Amino acid sequence: MNEAIRQMLATYEIRALEDSLRALREVMQEIALLGLWRSKFFEKAAFYGGTALRVLYGLDRFSGDLDFSLLEKSGSFDLAGYSEALKRELASFGFAVEVESRAKPAGAAIQSAFLKADTRTRMITVEFDKSLVQQVPRNQALKIRLEIDTDPPPGFSTETRYLLRPVPFAVRTFSLPDLFAGKMHAVLCREWKSRVKGRDWYDLVWFAAYHPELHLAHLEQRMRQTGHWDGPAPLTAGDLRDLLARRIDKVDIDQIRREVEPFVKDAASLAIWSKEFFLDVASRIKIV
Repeated sequence: MNEAIRQMLATYEIRALEDSLRALREVMQEIALLGLWRSKFFEKAAFYGGTALRVLYGLDRFSGDLDFSLLEKSGSFDLAGYSEALKRELASFGFAVEVESRAKPAGAAIQSAFLKADTRTRMITVEFDKSLVQQVPRNQALKIRLEIDTDPPPGFSTETRYLLRPVPFAVRTFSLPDLFAGKMHAVLCREWKSRVKGRDWYDLVWFAAYHPELHLAHLEQRMRQTGHWDGPAPLTAGDLRDLLARRIDKVDIDQIRREVEPFVKDAASLAIWSKEFFLDVASRIKIV
């Protein structure tokens, strides 16, 4: 096993199969980011979403996807053009993968691709315990989805963050107030398979606790793009607080708790969740 990968995996407490799969996926995510950096991807795009919060800022929940946004709208950008760079980088650390691009529906702004690897083979590569490997069905695929927004709403800023493993490299990401604006847009506007996504609410609590500044103007642009704010007047801090209070009033607390439980280490920390709790969380947000 590559020594850098060994050191990365040593930071994980692996007691069960699920622990090993998460560790493997997260290591491969970071190698994929390295491959994108080497291919100059971050000259055109920025990293955002739950995995960006975990990798770059220490969010303590699992996130399986890699989400990106172009810095400027482009109808000609092709995510598939980075497939070889991703395959080459992962292979250099012992991870043979295929990259499967998904055809973009006409008029869609989101492009998607999947990194696919044989789970058992990759677990053997990193020398996981044989008893864990044997629990995985043969030919089970490990998948990591990449998505990029080719028509980003305006009004955001970016910054550079540095990762030191498996080798030092740089990642362009949204600034934290703009990341919070994106998360707030998800809390207020996103429906997921007819259910609210509990991970968005978990992240809302994390932002309020550690990085409570939210860029209101960027949130407005996101809401205008999706049709959730279409009046002539700008979105105000009062509007946001009213919208969030109404969203909290309607949310099914038990449902969002169940949805996020598999993605956090300490499910007991969710016991405090209630409408009153989220109203208190909302009061801690700082509008900038």
